[in-house]
This record gives sequence, structure tokens and C-alpha cells, in this order.
Amino acid sequence: MTETRPELRPVKDLRLPPSREARPARGRASREPGPSRGEPGPSRGEPGPSRGEAGPSRGEPGLSRREPGSGWEPGSPGEPRRAPSPADRRRPGRGVDADGYRRALAVHAAGVVVITAQSDGIPVGLTATSFSSVSLDPPLVSFYVDRSSTTWPSLRAADHFAVNVLAGDQAELASRFARKDVDRFAEPTRWRPGPLGTPLLQDVSAHLICLPHETVDVGDHILVVGLVAEARVHGQGRPLLYHQGRFGRFLPHP
Repeated sequence: MTETRPELRPVKDLRLPPSREARPARGRASREPGPSRGEPGPSRGEPGPSRGEAGPSRGEPGLSRREPGSGWEPGSPGEPRRAPSPADRRRPGRGVDADGYRRALAVHAAGVVVITAQSDGIPVGLTATSFSSVSLDPPLVSFYVDRSSTTWPSLRAADHFAVNVLAGDQAELASRFARKDVDRFAEPTRWRPGPLGTPLLQDVSAHLICLPHETVDVGDHILVVGLVAEARVHGQGRPLLYHQGRFGRFLPHP
């Protein structure tokens, strides 16, 4: 007997910031307005702007070229070149060390979700603090997963997944889905099958049912983008946060 699966349709009224108006169009660089065809421009005999940024004329002191591949250095052509400073030696593209990176990112507070799915009839899930909204139209969300994750192969094989937005009193649940070598869906975890068998955790603030939209390899992680097909909010309580390596609750200003 062929099982009939209900059709999941993207929600239309889901409000997820930021709006698409705040983001530039993908793949298109913004262009500054130029003169219209009817406006006069410089004649061929008059000097015009170069393709790059405007620089000083040849007779004025300005930038002299250094050895190939070493960039530009202040000074006039006739002046001796100064020794490069420590700032000159810093090359764009060099990342900070891992410890400095972790210390800086630790001060950023992040929301906490658990991503769940069913693969070959087995529930799987993991904790994520990298969850974010991506687009309002279409409604897209994203999270990152480590390439070394043992849960990712099962998540990747699922035809849909759920985002469980954790409440402020679910720190233990978040810790459980971050541990290895444990049955994350065993007691005391409380869950139920959702649409098409997707595991849904109990007592969370919201559920988002998503269809796989896109995956992108980024550094040592994988960016996972999902199309939100269904969204349900279960409470307006305080969210669970992750800050300085610990879970905590949000306290609003009075």
C-alpha cells in the first residue's frame, strides 16, 4: 500500500528578520549613479578619472611603487623608502589565532535550538547555537554543523527537519543533545512524532518544520539552509541563551 504524505507548503505570513530589503541582491554589486547620456562628459583631450581611485599627478608627492607584490608606500619618487612598520607587515586575509577567535566570539550571546529529523526510521538531533533567519520571501532559516559531526550524515539524508526553539528552562535538554555516545531521545527527553514522523521536542517555545533548501561548505563547517514549510509558536516565555560557554536565561530591561 502506498502511503500518502501530506503536502508541506511554505508559510506566507512568517515574519523572520532581517527583511530582504536590508540585503543586497545576491551576485550583483551595487552601482553608483552616473551621468545620463544627455549630460556632457570630459572631452577626449581633457584628463578624466582613471579606472581606480584618483591619485596625485606625477609632479606632486604621493605614492611611490615598491617592489612587485609589496603594495604601495607613502613618499615621493625622489625620497628614500621607509622601512615597513609592523602594521605594513599585516597582510589582509590572515585570520586571528584560534584562542583569540574563541575569546572574542564567547562574548556574543546566541539563541539555542535543537535540530531534529528522522532518518531510516531513527530519530536524530543535535544542539545548535548558530541558528539564524535568512530570508522572508521565500522563508529561509539556517544553521551550521561541524564537518566532523557524526549526526550530520543522518540529518543530510532526511527529506525534512525540525527546528526546536528552546525555552529558558531547557538548558539540560540542550546539553543532552550536545553530548556524544548517549541516546538523546531516551528519558528524560520528552518528544512526539510530528508531520511525516519528524521528532518534535515537548515544551519548547516554537517549532519550525523545514525542507532542505541548500548546503554550502564553509571552512570547517557546513551551512545548512532550510525552507520553512510550517511554523508553530507555543509560548512567549524567555528564551535559552548561550554565552561565555554556558547556558543562561534572558533578563529583559524593566
